[in-house]
Amino acid sequence: MRPHLIKLLSLSALAAGILAAGNSARAADSQAPKFTAEPCCNLCPAAHDAKNYTTRYQQNFTTLVQAQGDWLFRTQEDLRTEFTTTPEGYRRLQQLHDAFKSKGVELVLVYQPTRGLVNRNKLNPQEKASFDYDKALKNYQGMLGRFAQMGYVVPDLSPLTNEQLPETLPAHDFYFRGDQHWTPYGAQRTAKIVAQKVKQLPAFADIPKREFETHKSGRMGKTGTLHNMAGQLCGTSYAIQYMDQFTTEPKGEAGDGDLFGDSGNPQITLVGTSHSGKNYNFAGFLQEEIGADILNVAFPGGGFEGSMLQYLGSEEFQNTPPKILIWEFSPLYRLDQETIYRQMMALLDNGCEGKPTQMSASATLKPGKNELMVNSKNMDLRNSSHQVDIRFADTSVKTLQATLWYMNGRHEDIKIDKPETADTDGRFAFELRTDEDWASQNLLAVEVQGPEAGAAAQKVEAKICKRNVFPSAAQRTAQIGQ
Repeated sequence: MRPHLIKLLSLSALAAGILAAGNSARAADSQAPKFTAEPCCNLCPAAHDAKNYTTRYQQNFTTLVQAQGDWLFRTQEDLRTEFTTTPEGYRRLQQLHDAFKSKGVELVLVYQPTRGLVNRNKLNPQEKASFDYDKALKNYQGMLGRFAQMGYVVPDLSPLTNEQLPETLPAHDFYFRGDQHWTPYGAQRTAKIVAQKVKQLPAFADIPKREFETHKSGRMGKTGTLHNMAGQLCGTSYAIQYMDQFTTEPKGEAGDGDLFGDSGNPQITLVGTSHSGKNYNFAGFLQEEIGADILNVAFPGGGFEGSMLQYLGSEEFQNTPPKILIWEFSPLYRLDQETIYRQMMALLDNGCEGKPTQMSASATLKPGKNELMVNSKNMDLRNSSHQVDIRFADTSVKTLQATLWYMNGRHEDIKIDKPETADTDGRFAFELRTDEDWASQNLLAVEVQGPEAGAAAQKVEAKICKRNVFPSAAQRTAQIGQ
């Protein structure tokens, strides 16, 4: 064969090869790639032993339970079947409701269903069988009923439980796979139910209305708290879960720079936990569904009471209380924390502001204990009718430690910590203790813990005054009938 013919044949073969390769590439492009993956992690034995959850923070996760894929649950919180509080907790909740009602404020409780109630279908068969869902749902609904009996406005969120979504919509789960927070989709579904209840209230009729619209504004990456805890105990790591984020704006008014337009100050306020924070757009979804402006004062890290206490102590609440106050929290929090109610009730009464003082003092605190006030005149300062209002000149002070001494030698040590994430005013107002047999105690003296050695001096003012007694619902009804 001649050389040029060999060359021609070689070129033809090369061209045919290139063409075949091109056809193969196009065929590959037309088909979606297929991957297989094994689950990344299973909990180690240490995660199942409650003794390894040593810090106060870690004990919020006792104990982790492996579920489908990288879903994790907590036995004590997510898989709880009891929803209740102590008799003292119920008494205080009733007092709190009556106090708000006497100020013309309707208090709406958004009591979240647990991850176990909502996402129990993510549990593995053994854990799902051992979780008494029917008992948990019955007791959850029972607690909603107890709140309602006290007079609170209580949206029924039980229709959100036992969530069953198509596998094609994993991004729409109510809760994150490895985190205790709801997703924006969970916040949206909750907002729809809450809004229906709010719009039925007589107080809502006179609230200025406004249209809102919500749009996707990006993606968020969630490094789950449950996943992080598993990492601490087992040394494992989990993939970040990405989720849609949303923004809600007044319809047709985006970018006008006017937060509340012609509607004036919002007459609905939202307080709550980090679930009500910006990431999940719960306040935005509420505005869209309710059709009115909402002042959102919730902040991350505030827990059950943080944003409520900060709001009650604010000029906004004291000067223009809302007609409707929405309070969001989860069953994670105990409802019988006496020190919290003592603060709430005192701040609802605005402490000793504008009231005659029984005792007062101002001082510069030195390290150690400082005797601030002494009842040297043997005045009647019984706990049942008095409260304390202490203000630090340094508004960044977030901790008060005090000892209250009584005439019979008895004493109470009290410590109040404000969240690190709170915008504080240096004020600590609280009722004198009235639970158990404390109501009849007569105050002798107040000691306050000063700054640590070497720290700057702290200037403080303190007052003791009589507190107003908020009438109960029955008393208000009797007064109206007279």
